[in-house]
Amino acid sequence: MCRGVAVWVASILADPGACNSTLTACLARFHPLTPVVARHYADHLMNKKVQDLLNQIRELEDELRVTIQAQEAKLSYQIEGSKIRFDQAVKSAHKRLKTNIFTWLRESRPQSLLSAPFVYGMVVPIGIFDLALTIYQAVCFRLYDIPQVVRSDYVVIDRHHLAYLNAIEKLNCIYCGYGNGVINYAREIISRTEQYWCPIKHARKVIDAHGRYRTFLNYGDATAYPVKLVEFRTSLREAPETKTPDGS
Repeated sequence: MCRGVAVWVASILADPGACNSTLTACLARFHPLTPVVARHYADHLMNKKVQDLLNQIRELEDELRVTIQAQEAKLSYQIEGSKIRFDQAVKSAHKRLKTNIFTWLRESRPQSLLSAPFVYGMVVPIGIFDLALTIYQAVCFRLYDIPQVVRSDYVVIDRHHLAYLNAIEKLNCIYCGYGNGVINYAREIISRTEQYWCPIKHARKVIDAHGRYRTFLNYGDATAYPVKLVEFRTSLREAPETKTPDGS
């Protein structure tokens, strides 16, 4: 084996011009093992590029968060625990902008009013789903030794405090906050489950995949699967909020 590598290196030094073709083709002409080496090297370069892009995304997300916080400060409200407080002048202005319920109903499209029973009827299956998710993670995540998802981080209901909304609009906002919150809560629970059992990307493109999916193993990467599966599970136990073994 060592002699073969020595001959391979000597051949490269003797004929450097032969390396003008692709890396795999070049190495393959000198030693039969080098296509495998080249493939792993190419995979390493691709993974590094992906990681660099993910780092750029995180930096942009941090910048966006700072910008949004600055915008919130301009709107003159402060978050104190579970309460949101506006300056009194802003709150008074909001009250003046509120639409009377009867005016709101009169100006609403008939189609919107007719859809109300179907919209609000969904609160029953959503509530059952919410309960099922909570029981699921309470049982399974304890068995897997994975920290449970904090429901209050995803189910956020606070828009009903806005003084410029009438009672119906506040009810709508409560419903939408709850429904979307439960879906986001479910997404995080199921993404942790996927990372534990099957951290592998699909062969086909997935639209709007969850954050953990970006660093899952490539489809067909059988060599890395046994080792990486252990790493993915360990990262869930140690720091589930970091999402993946590399902290992304």
